[in-house]
Amino acid sequence: MTKGFFTDTTLCIGCKACEVACKQWNQLPGDGYEFTGMSYDNTVALGSTTWRHVAFIEQMAGQSNGTSNGATAIAERVSGHEARSAGFLGENRWLMMSDVCKHCANAGCLDACPTGAIIRNEFGDVYVQPDVCNGCGYCQPACPFGVIEVSHDDGRAWKCTLCYDRQKDGLEPACAKACPTQSIQFGEIEELHAQARERVGMLHARGVTDAYLYGVDEQTSVGPLNAFFLLVDQPEVYNLPETPHLPQAKIGTKYLATALAGLALGAATALTLLGGRRRS
Repeated sequence: MTKGFFTDTTLCIGCKACEVACKQWNQLPGDGYEFTGMSYDNTVALGSTTWRHVAFIEQMAGQSNGTSNGATAIAERVSGHEARSAGFLGENRWLMMSDVCKHCANAGCLDACPTGAIIRNEFGDVYVQPDVCNGCGYCQPACPFGVIEVSHDDGRAWKCTLCYDRQKDGLEPACAKACPTQSIQFGEIEELHAQARERVGMLHARGVTDAYLYGVDEQTSVGPLNAFFLLVDQPEVYNLPETPHLPQAKIGTKYLATALAGLALGAATALTLLGGRRRS
């Protein structure tokens, strides 16, 4: 059975316990010490040394967020997933989301890897074998989520392993273990889907009709995500593509377009030559 993550953003409080636990367990170096202008979000994005990243998204009252309800209305109906403040800037909300590798059913990085370094392990997770990776970097542009990254230090590609070593010992990943609100849940995908749909139904019953699942039952070239999310705003608000597609999925259509263009050009050339011969 395939295992993965269900991340419920409505329960995230932005504590970054998942980030710290991930770095500590996987012995990843600290980063984000330089000034970025993002005081709450020092790690900025997923990368070779940040395999869990907690994003802070501030929405001011009255700001268009792509949904049917404004920040104030949702803040009145949902507790736990945003901080509210009032002052000269007005009332606002923070959306918080712990991002991670999606462990796609159709993983672009795995398909693009020429050495076989990226595999699907016995738990169904997309795993990079560090002793096989040659640092070619083909996996980077193949990921529609911009997750995997080649390290500038050792030249190899790195990303979330879904704590493969912990799973082999029957333990849950460090981030899920450390999450104090159960925003991050780990388990078998089918069971997580059932829990997630039940949670969405509960939120809808409470009036939070904007809640939906991202990465489940979507018809895209990446297939379903084995690390999926419950969101309350449009995907781009969370820096997620609305409709993720593998870059290589477009190669066939581009080859066809090129072939058709070549045939048209060849036909035009042949007609020109034929017309020239007739006139002579």
